[in-house]
Amino acid sequence: MALSKEQIAKRIAKEVKDGYYVNLGIGIPTLVANFVREDINVEFQSENGVLGMGPFPFEGEEDPDLINAGKQTITTLPGASFFDSAMSFSMIRGQHVDLTILGAMEVSELGDIANWKIPGVMVKGMGGAMDLVASADNIIVAMMHTNKAGESKLLKKCTLPLTGVGCVKKVVTNLAVLEITKNGFQLLERAPGVSVEEIVDATEGNLIINGKIPEMVF
Repeated sequence: MALSKEQIAKRIAKEVKDGYYVNLGIGIPTLVANFVREDINVEFQSENGVLGMGPFPFEGEEDPDLINAGKQTITTLPGASFFDSAMSFSMIRGQHVDLTILGAMEVSELGDIANWKIPGVMVKGMGGAMDLVASADNIIVAMMHTNKAGESKLLKKCTLPLTGVGCVKKVVTNLAVLEITKNGFQLLERAPGVSVEEIVDATEGNLIINGKIPEMVF
């Protein structure tokens, strides 16, 4: 069956390595901090000026002064630091972040990402997404495979305004784990109980299938 948002985040947490500095985007990516292995050291960075984020707080333990870029309350780990946006984006633009995990509305088979604007919907601006996709060497996208109408969000070409071009390395959806290659989406893993045929039907972009595709292990 298709993964929940928490399960998507749990699978992405396996991509986080010891010693990484990781930026978590708004939405599903913020859940990743809840699932990172306890035996590794990871520094989570939020673009509003926090380094050393921990898991979400338990109910009743929230501090309204501690928030992430999505205005959700967070916890901090020992040694955490706080700073202004200028320093935060110096970290990002200076390529001091090892992994960036973002949400997206669309991803193309060439690794283009659209995640900031739907035409006709008022938004305040692109925010930090442009800096993140322009500066990061390793970008993983967390998203649903299809929209509410059942239409694919993994496309041959994005239809929404782009945030970045050719920058996404891997996509984890509620159906599959896919790597971006020069020839399209390489299917690496499928969600437990989800068939390869279901993934094929839900993917508009070119899907590369080599051999038997294993189920995800969390």
